[in-house]
Amino acid sequence: MTPKAPTVWEDLRSGRVALETGLPLDTPAWVTWLDDPATTSFSYPVYNPAQGYIEGFMTVRKERRARGGSYWTAYWRVGGRLRKAYLGLSPAVTSTRLHAVGAAWLAQLPVAVPS
Repeated sequence: MTPKAPTVWEDLRSGRVALETGLPLDTPAWVTWLDDPATTSFSYPVYNPAQGYIEGFMTVRKERRARGGSYWTAYWRVGGRLRKAYLGLSPAVTSTRLHAVGAAWLAQLPVAVPS
């Protein structure tokens, strides 16, 4: 059985964003963790501020490209379709970038009409 991918959590009161192991995002240790060959994926919550809860989790995976090197890509199922967003090399995978991708995907969610 494949081990569960680590999850990134954000404390909405303090604004602190960290991996569930306590490793803070946007630090040199974060980039080192991303560059580690053993690190292949993690989950990132997509928080919906209008609803006040986490809408879902995007999966962020390290993928090898034909030209060599490893690049990070985010995936999330939105409106029944699997969405994909290129994030780039490890230094480009920041909390700001992850939040921006999640916000763009939230905008694509179908709006429920109250009856």
